[in-house]
Amino acid sequence: MDLYVGAGGFCGVVLAGGTAARMDGIDKAAVELHGRTLLELAVDAFLDADEVVVVAPESVPTARPVTFVCEDPPRGGPVAGLLTGVDALLRRPRLVGVLAVDMPRVTPATMRRLRDATVGRDGAFLVDADGRRQLAGVVDAARLSGVRPGLEAQHGMALHRLLAPLDLADVPTVGDEAVDIDTWADLRDLR
Repeated sequence: MDLYVGAGGFCGVVLAGGTAARMDGIDKAAVELHGRTLLELAVDAFLDADEVVVVAPESVPTARPVTFVCEDPPRGGPVAGLLTGVDALLRRPRLVGVLAVDMPRVTPATMRRLRDATVGRDGAFLVDADGRRQLAGVVDAARLSGVRPGLEAQHGMALHRLLAPLDLADVPTVGDEAVDIDTWADLRDLR
């Protein structure tokens, strides 16, 4: 198949299917921060994307049209979520962005920096001040397809295992881009 090349050939996948165990199992996508849901903030980060797929067991209203899909079985982890999201894209992008719904400080500028860092590489991911890779990145769609495991292996697979064979650029976070909301205290601190 030909790759889709319109509007930069960039599509986004928002991962919103986690268990939120430290937040009493709440649907993080529906959590509000400054009057907007975390899902709306994540979708905003993909302002430049031709299309956005949200991987979540429940849909949450968004101002921008997005496609909702859920991996089978649900809550299969980031690899199953990412690959399910890629499969649900209507276009065949050159680059796929991935973002965890609980990272509200990632912006379109963040995604542009990540896309710029993919030049000559297989992808790029944000790294925090301690050098830890965050669940915010951009990957070459063809290279991602080349390391794709079978369906059984996707569920519960760690993202770093999937990405290990790829040549990824580490992009340092700017400001509080690496902030994620894992606990009620994290949410309180952002408010």
